[in-house]
Amino acid sequence: MMTDPISDMLNRMRNAIRRKYESVDIPASKLKQNIARLLKEEGYIRGLETVSEGPHPVLRIKLKYVNEVPIINGLRRISRPGRRVYVKKDGIPKVRGGLGTAVMSTQQGMMTDRESRKRQVGGEVICYIW
Repeated sequence: MMTDPISDMLNRMRNAIRRKYESVDIPASKLKQNIARLLKEEGYIRGLETVSEGPHPVLRIKLKYVNEVPIINGLRRISRPGRRVYVKKDGIPKVRGGLGTAVMSTQQGMMTDRESRKRQVGGEVICYIW
């Protein structure tokens, strides 16, 4: 049994980027699909698809490189099962001075820090990507 599937997703992506893989397969869930959708919208990955190989669906994330240099330089899990991190609308973090992205879970759904500031809603800070 896995206690933190989001951390597992970020670690798989980090390892695949270090090995310069074209894509990485992750056990699918709605939460992971929403995080991957945000990464695609922000331009950090090329694409994603859900593949039903075998008994459990798999989320295939296609990583993005420019001249063999990965677009994603870092991934950091913020809110963990043992320590949840919530922020109000005034305390939404800026990652790397606005160059990175914070993925947030709000009452209005999963969104980036910019979208959360625009809509003026706080929530749980899931992870940072830069």
